[in-house]
Formats: sequence, structure tokens, C-alpha cells
Amino acid sequence: MTDATWLPADFEHPLRVQLTDDVHLRPIRAADVDIDMVAVMGDQPALWRIYGEAWGWPPATMTREQDEEDLARHALEIDRHESFNYAVLTAHEDRLLGCVYIDPLPPEEDLVSAEVSWWTVADAPAGVAARLDAFVPAWLENAWPFGRVVFPFNGGPSTA
Repeated sequence: MTDATWLPADFEHPLRVQLTDDVHLRPIRAADVDIDMVAVMGDQPALWRIYGEAWGWPPATMTREQDEEDLARHALEIDRHESFNYAVLTAHEDRLLGCVYIDPLPPEEDLVSAEVSWWTVADAPAGVAARLDAFVPAWLENAWPFGRVVFPFNGGPSTA
């Protein structure tokens, strides 16, 4: 594995994290394209309001092929520890409920930082969005080697 970031060389990202009895997070895969397209394009206007200006994503005309390429890129970024895109999934992984993006930043004064954001689909099961809002900052503090976390889109605390 190529470690192209400032994360510790021995850092291993979590492969599965339980959010509730029926919902978990795991790294996104190119094979998730069908459930990703339904989630992203179903909530495209809302996601564009969050990420459109900064990332130019998701385009209103996104095709399955474009999404598959994007998901494959995310999988490579995870392998290289450049960026981490976690799918928020139902227990049987038949529905994508949202995503968590963790992007390591260059260190400042020997402090490894990250920019983090997340979203859920508008019709996610009751309580999933609130649970994710509470979970993500604590998860970053306890399971990730970041000294400072910035939440540019979610309005979370400026440090974890």
C-alpha cells in the first residue's frame, strides 16, 4: 500500500463500523454504483446545495459510468490513505443511506488534520441522520489519528 498522506505508517482504517442495529459504515466500492446512483441522484438538488460550489458534485446529468469511475477513484484513494469515503448502508447493504467523507490535510505544526463531512438521504430511516451527527465527531476522536478536524459542510465543532 502506498501511504501518500501524513497518516502514521501503521494506521489501518476501519473496515466496518456499526452505527445502529440496522445501519453500518464501510468503505465505498465501485460495485456500489447501483445503490449510489439511486441515493445520489434521488437527492441531487440537496447534495448540490451542500457540495456543488466546492466540489462541482453531483452534476444533475451524472451517468452510471461517471458514478462508477468516481467510486473506483474513491476506492483507490482509500487504499493510498489519501481520502476515505464511507458508505452508510442498511444491514443487507441493499440501500445507501448516505456517506461520510474524511480527507486528511497537510500537517500544521506536527498536527495531522482532516476535513470531514457527511450526508444522509432525505428519506433515511428515522434517527439515522441525528445518530450520524452525534457519531462522526466522536468516531474521529476515538478511532482516527487526527489532532484537528474541520467540518466545513456540517457545521460541527472545529476540533474533534
